[in-house]
Amino acid sequence: MHWLSILGIGLASNLDNLGIGFSFGTRRIKIPIQSNLLIAALSTLSAYIAIRCGHLIATYSSPTFANAIGGSMIMAIGLWAIIKSLMATSRRKASNAQKSHRADQVGEVIITWKETWTLGIALSLNCIASGLGAGVTGVSAWGTTISVGAFSIITIALGSSLGHQISNTVVGKYSNAIGGIILICIGIYEIII
Repeated sequence: MHWLSILGIGLASNLDNLGIGFSFGTRRIKIPIQSNLLIAALSTLSAYIAIRCGHLIATYSSPTFANAIGGSMIMAIGLWAIIKSLMATSRRKASNAQKSHRADQVGEVIITWKETWTLGIALSLNCIASGLGAGVTGVSAWGTTISVGAFSIITIALGSSLGHQISNTVVGKYSNAIGGIILICIGIYEIII
């Protein structure tokens, strides 16, 4: 198994989650464990389906060709993430100004279920493209799916809890670009190996 690719895809697919966690953390909006698990479940499901589709594509082509195609797809996704990051700096500030929240019994603001579903679906779309490319290269569907789910939970929780201190750093502002660079490296690795 390509453990480096499995871990890298799991991390790269969820770096947006880190930024989302930061944005909620800086605004003191709590993302409870139930919401975090729902977001992770949606990402996991979409990654698994995409990887299985990639495996089907790989069955009808040679391993070298499949690795070249899958690696190229992962690199293209990484390049697109970098371009998107460069173009979306100003839009990110506007999109972080979400208004629909509710307060719990002690007055703490928490994310609504509607926001959780919307966020989960949006973030799961990140996993489809990289999952398809990963599936074509032949990585383990279960391993990658578990990696995607675990990193989803970790990045949202970490981003939310550290939002105050590091929301204005390079990691928070350029999560798309960092994820893109990781995906390009994974793509190159898959083509070479």
